Parts: sequence; C-alpha cells; structure tokens
Amino acid sequence: MFKGAICAIVTPFKNGSVDEEKLRDLIEFQIENGTDGIVPCGTTGESPTLSYEEHNRVIEITVEAVRKRVPVIAGTGSNSTQEALELTRHAYEVGADAALMVTPYYNRPTQEGLYRHYQKLAEAVPIPIIVYNVPSRTGCNVLPETMARLAKISNIVGVKEASGSLKQMQEIITLCGPNFSVLSGDDYFTFPLMCIGGHGIISVVSNVAPRDMAEMVDAFEAGNLAKARDIHYRMTPLVDALFIETNPIPVKTALAMMGMIEEELRLPLCPMSESNKEKLRRAMVNYGLIK
Repeated sequence: MFKGAICAIVTPFKNGSVDEEKLRDLIEFQIENGTDGIVPCGTTGESPTLSYEEHNRVIEITVEAVRKRVPVIAGTGSNSTQEALELTRHAYEVGADAALMVTPYYNRPTQEGLYRHYQKLAEAVPIPIIVYNVPSRTGCNVLPETMARLAKISNIVGVKEASGSLKQMQEIITLCGPNFSVLSGDDYFTFPLMCIGGHGIISVVSNVAPRDMAEMVDAFEAGNLAKARDIHYRMTPLVDALFIETNPIPVKTALAMMGMIEEELRLPLCPMSESNKEKLRRAMVNYGLIK
C-alpha cells in the first residue's frame, strides 16, 4: 500500500530548462527528512508545460536519484487516453513504482468514460495506478461508486482525493475497503482524512517542510493523536500561505526564498504579486523556515 507523507515535488527551472542538478538536490532533501515517496510531474511539477521529452526525463532523473529508497509515483495523466498510455508505459519501463493519473481534464467524460479510461490504462501497463481526482482543476469528479468499480481492477490501488469533501472521502473508504489507498490531495485535509481512515497525503507543503509533514503522519499512525493534531494546527498558517495563489507559484517562490531553487515558472504561471509574496515571507518567518 502507498501511504504516509509523499511529496509532489516541484520541477526546478533555470534559464528556461529543467535544472537537473537542483532536482537531484531536492530529492535528497526530501529523503533525508523522512518523506515516504516522491511524485514527479504532477500539478506541482508543472506537468502541463513540460514537453514530452522533459516529462520523461524528469521521471528518469527521479527514479535514478531515489535509488529505490522510497517509492516513485510518476505523474503520467493526460486528457488523451493514448497520451496517458505512452507516458505511463515510459514510466513503467524506466522503473517507476506507480503512476499517478489525473482524471481527463476539459473533455468532461461521463462516469462510464472515466471508468473505461482507467480500465484501458490498467490493462495496458502492469504498473500500480493511483487515480488523481481534483474536480476544481479538471471539471469532472470521480464519484465514489465509480471509484469502487475501479478498485476492483487489480492494479488500480488508490486515489489522490482532492474533491474537498470529507463525506466523499469517507464514502470512498467505505466502498473501496481497507486495502485501497486513500490519500489526501490537499495538505489541509491530511489530519482530518486520517481520522476517518485515510492513509496519508500527496503533499505540496512537504516541498518546504518535509520533516514536519512526515512526523505528523508518523505520530498519527503511532497513536499519538495529540502530537499529530498539534503539528496540523501549527502547519495550517503555512498551508494557507502556500495556496494564496495558484499552486505551484507560492511553493516555488518559497523554495527560492530558502535558496534551494531559482524563482522560475513557466507561462501561463507568473511570479507572485508583491503583496502576496510578503504574506508568504511572513508565514515562512513565523514557521521558522527563513529568517
């Protein structure tokens, strides 16, 4: 089962290209601080603006750098089933441990279309698949009943659930059973989701505070709910600041403030407004990430 504090890692750029050296450094930072897995080429990794060559290369680098110390869950989703198949097949061939596949965006498929999309991918590539359900970005929602159908396919093993509805998360847990990994797709919901039976988080905040996120999940799993709750409350202002503008604008800005990457995004994402950047800076100072 895929569980714990898993980092949806940013893709660092320098002068318009992927900064491979910084990507390797970020991966080491994550593993040294207790992260339970790495997700390259997700939303946080700016996958929509990576070329196919860059997308594949980022996954290759991640697999090479991680060296099987933690699972690599490669983002390979697309709104074209054929494109998703090509990306997923490559991730499998280079040694990724699983694939994270966002629901087809813009197309707005029916529930049957969603089922057939994932069914075809699961049958074509023998890699564990985690569905990524994020209706606010994609325009479609995988309903719990559809997720239950998908959970019956042997290599569809979990969901990154970012519907924002604890009720929907609970229904998925009930319908899909204890062996289906239900991971939060929203940092704020990590603690509440684990309280109702979820298994962890695919996290943005872990980019800047990996040890704290890992400690919160570990404390909960060890039965120390008071410690987990305390970390959740302490982390909430940082979570709020890291989503003050569209992800991954704030988290890449935060990593640049920490001196870990260049402050570089790809259009149509653009630099933060100065007022929001100051709010982010204050939150990071208060949290102890920068002085």
